[in-house]
Amino acid sequence: MRTYARIFHYLRHQSGAIIGYLVCILLSILFSIVSFGMLAPFFDLIFNGDNSRLAQPADNAAMETLRQFLLNRVDQLTPVNTLGIICFIILLSIAFKNLFLYFSFYILNPMKNRIIYRLRADIYQKILTLPIGYFTEQRKGDLMSRLTNDVYEVENSLVGALEGWVRDPLTILINFAVLFYISPTLTIAILVCIPAIGFILGRISRNLKKTSQEAAEKQGESLSVLDETLLGLRIIKSFNAQELVRARFDKANHELLDARNRISRRRDLASPVSEILGVGVFVGILWFGGQSVLNQEISLAPSTFLAYLALFYNIINPVKALSTSFSNMRKGSAAIARIEELLNTPQTIDENPNGTPFESFKESIEFRNVRFAYGDKLVLDDINFTLTKGKTIALVGSSGSGKSTLADLLARFHDVSDGQVLIDGIDIRDYALYSVRKQMSLVTQEPILFNDTIASNIALGEPDAPMARIESAARLANADGFIRQKSNGFQTNVGDRGGKLSGGERQRLTIARALLKNPSILILDEATSSLDTESERLVQEAINNVMKDRTSLVIAHRLSTIRHADEILVMQEGRIVERGNHESLIKQNGYYKKLVDLQELQ
Repeated sequence: MRTYARIFHYLRHQSGAIIGYLVCILLSILFSIVSFGMLAPFFDLIFNGDNSRLAQPADNAAMETLRQFLLNRVDQLTPVNTLGIICFIILLSIAFKNLFLYFSFYILNPMKNRIIYRLRADIYQKILTLPIGYFTEQRKGDLMSRLTNDVYEVENSLVGALEGWVRDPLTILINFAVLFYISPTLTIAILVCIPAIGFILGRISRNLKKTSQEAAEKQGESLSVLDETLLGLRIIKSFNAQELVRARFDKANHELLDARNRISRRRDLASPVSEILGVGVFVGILWFGGQSVLNQEISLAPSTFLAYLALFYNIINPVKALSTSFSNMRKGSAAIARIEELLNTPQTIDENPNGTPFESFKESIEFRNVRFAYGDKLVLDDINFTLTKGKTIALVGSSGSGKSTLADLLARFHDVSDGQVLIDGIDIRDYALYSVRKQMSLVTQEPILFNDTIASNIALGEPDAPMARIESAARLANADGFIRQKSNGFQTNVGDRGGKLSGGERQRLTIARALLKNPSILILDEATSSLDTESERLVQEAINNVMKDRTSLVIAHRLSTIRHADEILVMQEGRIVERGNHESLIKQNGYYKKLVDLQELQ
């Protein structure tokens, strides 16, 4: 039951609804039993042709109560009157049964929907709070599969079976109690068969969880291939690689098909097998009980025996539904396990609610003996430097030298493995995380925009910013010219990933976004490296505007953009190998001079 602990956790605040649901289910079951119980006097009336048995005490308390009710309420009990009363009670009982069944669904469905709502919200919240490093190790398609297909599986297999978890066992138990009251001998004979039925159904549903988990993984693989295809469609077409990627998708899709077929065959076997076994027991009781009644070996009237059989047959459908629910639970447990794996991922970067609020940047940022590793892979080692307020430090070096990781430590996307990152002399981990990032803006090499309007993208950090500030930020970022040429101006939708804009236009919008936030600390991660000359000039002007009077950490590929940095740190294999300004590094005639010569800056 630990697998379903989260489902029960979501139900803990809905005790009133749960009680209401149970009451409605119990009343529905009781009215169902009343309708079947009325078959005994009906059969008496049909078989005997009169209502003479009503003059004699009944063979059980329930029927005796009904007999007394009829005698006290009806002046003249002719067979026709009795038949009418029986039919009316059956009809009324069925009406109340279905009325309370509807009320139970009316209460249950919002409960089920809220469970899925909470589950989706928790998964999305977890994705927002997980460290950046987690997503470099996970397939995006697999994460999407957990949020979509696994949640859908939980909704249909587990939450969808909630009604079966309560209604069907109660129906079986209450009906068995009534059956035992009518005839203990026949009911004990039925109970002897239950373990054998349970063993057979258990064998059928075995391995469903393992196969379902395999199917979920294959679904994630196919979504990953699809995501990569959509992102790289131009490259795929230009290299005529359609057949290659189609083969990759077909392989994942075919493996998913096989896994789902295995699940369906095993799951769908449970319902017919349970019905066959139930009917087999019914036939056995019909034969054994029938000859016992005929031979008067048990004190049971034929009409009561027939009502007994009807009540027992009323159990077969709940047993069949319960076996299907059990199979679905085994199938859904694989999905909930994958979701739990994501939700239980350790939170390595926390908000630190008791941390010191970082209200304003006053003095300096210091990296002191910083060391960082991804697992066993050392990325940064012995990093020491100080960035004074109002100054600019540039990071240069070959790809993989650790420049972006160092910037990520300042934004606290990761925490150091050893050493400290200090802001105004206080360890960054001792600040409240939200307040630290509120003082920073980040402009990345790949401009990240969302499928929304230009104005909304610029105001991402301050959604309530007035239009005048948005326009001012766009002007400083050299973006207002192209924005005003759009048919809807600032209300123009940029499309998925900003696909309706050019690379330079997208990058200028990200700079406008950084300007609107008015940060104390600015992080620029190769913001111009992917642009053409004209776009680079416009973007560089915008960058110069955003860097004025701000403390900046700049990662540069084009060294022409950082010639005037206060200090340049040259990195190789996670270490700082040279440092100084442009002129002093040229005089050192080291690695930086080699990079400059390669870019023909002199």
